[in-house]
Amino acid sequence: MIDRQTVEKIKDAANIVDVVSEFVTLKKSGANYKGLCPFHNEKTPSFYVSPARGTCHCFGCGKGGNAVTFIMEHEQLTYPEALRWLAKKYHIEIHERELTNEEKEEQSKRESMFIVNEWAEKYFEDLLHNHPDGQAIGLQYFRSRGFRDDIIKKFNLGYDLPDRFLLASAAKRKGYKAEFLTATGLCYQTERGELIDRFAGRVVFPWTGVSGKVVGFTARVLDKRTKGVNQKYVNSPDSEVFHKDHELYGIWQAKRAIAKEDRVYMVEGQADVISMHQCGIENVVANSGTALSIHQIHMLHRFTSNITLIYDGDAAGIHAALRGTDMLLSEGMSLRVLLLPGGQDPDEFARTHTADDFKKYIEEHQEDFIQFKTDLLLKGETDPKKRADGISSIVESISVIQDPILRDTYIHDCSQRIGISEATLINRMNGFIRSLSPALPRREESLSPTLPRREGESGSGLNQRLYTPPYGGGDRGEASLLRLLIKHGECVIYKDVKDDEGGIHNLTVAQVIAYSLGQDGLDLGNDLYNAILNEAAEKSSDPQWKAEPYFLHHDDINICQLATQLSADRYHITEQKEEGPQNKEAELQRAENKAEAIRNQTEHLLLDFRMAYVERHLKELQAKMSRAGNDMAKIKKLMADYKDMQQIRNALAKQLGNSIIL
Repeated sequence: MIDRQTVEKIKDAANIVDVVSEFVTLKKSGANYKGLCPFHNEKTPSFYVSPARGTCHCFGCGKGGNAVTFIMEHEQLTYPEALRWLAKKYHIEIHERELTNEEKEEQSKRESMFIVNEWAEKYFEDLLHNHPDGQAIGLQYFRSRGFRDDIIKKFNLGYDLPDRFLLASAAKRKGYKAEFLTATGLCYQTERGELIDRFAGRVVFPWTGVSGKVVGFTARVLDKRTKGVNQKYVNSPDSEVFHKDHELYGIWQAKRAIAKEDRVYMVEGQADVISMHQCGIENVVANSGTALSIHQIHMLHRFTSNITLIYDGDAAGIHAALRGTDMLLSEGMSLRVLLLPGGQDPDEFARTHTADDFKKYIEEHQEDFIQFKTDLLLKGETDPKKRADGISSIVESISVIQDPILRDTYIHDCSQRIGISEATLINRMNGFIRSLSPALPRREESLSPTLPRREGESGSGLNQRLYTPPYGGGDRGEASLLRLLIKHGECVIYKDVKDDEGGIHNLTVAQVIAYSLGQDGLDLGNDLYNAILNEAAEKSSDPQWKAEPYFLHHDDINICQLATQLSADRYHITEQKEEGPQNKEAELQRAENKAEAIRNQTEHLLLDFRMAYVERHLKELQAKMSRAGNDMAKIKKLMADYKDMQQIRNALAKQLGNSIIL
């Protein structure tokens, strides 16, 4: 763990213009700099860098942040990895927390295993390119598969000689210990203590993890030996550094393209990944024959929420396309499926098409997963039992989707497509939701956006503690409050306020917003927004605390990026110095005028937030009444709630200066 003092030293040393300039050509633009965004394709520069704030922001795609978050996003590194990247750039020595003896031993073992794997990768690669047998057998095999030499080197492909004792002896000559050769799975030990090379006589595909370290290997027996061979492919066994269901082949080579394209293509094998790279499509990874795991999905979700599964169109390909899909949906991934024509796999298809042709085929033929599954299970099916089972399977997939609006859309679409009422599908879906495994956590939300009150509470009074929906009072209102909070959270807008016990306080923007919403039992709904509000309310009591620099350089990357985005509308504007007399009285007057303007803005935004909440609640009550049918008791209760809400709306409108016609 990097100690706090070193983290602050790294952040202080990191010059945002200097860091971004390593990847983007910047030109001066007033007090700031601009260039072409490195995160999406554009012809007109919309990526601005503010040296005064130490932040960057793209007005096209919205990405940006401070120096640390920029490196995280651009290089696809974790927070500690980005700090180490910057420390290396600025020659800052990293001081880690003192580890326990057990931690030191564990860390040393892991590092030794990574070192041995890195040596083995170079060993196999050197044999492939420089040993006569490697050139004649291994390199010839890869070329026969259509792989160009530059692609072979890009993926560090290699070859292992048939002699099963050579690798161990070569490693020992280099000083590597036998325990790490067996721990990584490069060798296994016989009862007589001999170290046997696991991959002897095979071509080798190294697995490079998301951080750039070699974590394991897959080795393939050559074509002429596959007949009668039980294991065509051999993988590194599970170890401290390699779990096959935690890794994705090609993620190191693909991660930057995935982030830039905001989509990942998932294929089945290593050859598929390599051929697609050679074709010109780089945002592709392979799960290498294993069912997708939650670890792999979380890894991909760091880079994109959009995934397209690409498989051949035979029965095996269709089966592969269906594995793990519900888990992808439950984790919030937008899922599409593409089956290639004529039984071709991505390797074959990529070798016969250009990148443009392949991309065009993907765009024209990929299907939304629910649509794909509906066509697959129901198209041409006339057997009632099989249709019922198919519909149930489709609804089960919809039930794991977290977004209630998306679930509603799919249910409506399925109802239209298969001719079954929405009510029937909703009932079936709710049954699946209730029986969901704890392994798939979700918010407790109903399909329709109903807004029940808390137990035992009525609906009257502006200060009544109202139930708060999952996303608060509306994104626009929330964003405006957060923007104000980040820009002026520390600004005192009420002085000498007396509390119930007679204490006197000065209240900041952050404290006023937190107190005002708390009085009505409201919150911002979004966890990140609430975290910022609560932290600002607590920190703003310190007269030295400044909201904007604090949140722009926050340790929480999500908060930092959100703060950058919300305050980005001023990045490209050259701020003008205030003119006028510089005496103390004039400065005090300007400060008082600024506080008054911010106070008025705060009050107005809070009223807007409440009005958005009330108007949405009125619409929801109307929808409930329309669905109540002939239940007069329920209608009477809803009408009473509606009348209470109208009175609240009128009171708010009066404060906002609007007229409400009932």
